[in-house]
Amino acid sequence: MYKILFDMEKYLSKSDLPLSLRELIKIRVSQINKCAYCIELHTQEARKAGETEQRIYALPAWEESPLYSVIERAVLALSEEITKINEHGVKDETFTNIQKYFTDNQVAQLIVAINQINFWNRIAVSTKMFHRTHAT
Repeated sequence: MYKILFDMEKYLSKSDLPLSLRELIKIRVSQINKCAYCIELHTQEARKAGETEQRIYALPAWEESPLYSVIERAVLALSEEITKINEHGVKDETFTNIQKYFTDNQVAQLIVAINQINFWNRIAVSTKMFHRTHAT
């Protein structure tokens, strides 16, 4: 099973989606799913990729923050609606908005990326995975 998931990660790393955007998706979805393991992992990865602390800290309130572009906002909205799909599905407005900025292939890649981190979160939360703690 892990080989399949890692092959999917390999595919996504070669997709048209920028690393910074993929990491924002991973962090935000992991926050929604309360996956501490993935939050720790992907905030570290985002920092390595050049993401700022300020944007990482503001991510739970992205709708109210001026730190995110219109494209990032569209992706974060789609990420939240797919992650919480049982609440109201993906709104037509959200899907139409994402199509303004991405090709059909990129939209498919976004959907796969969002669902991939949701899958990882569910594995980590279900199996009680935890990140290392740092001694103070």
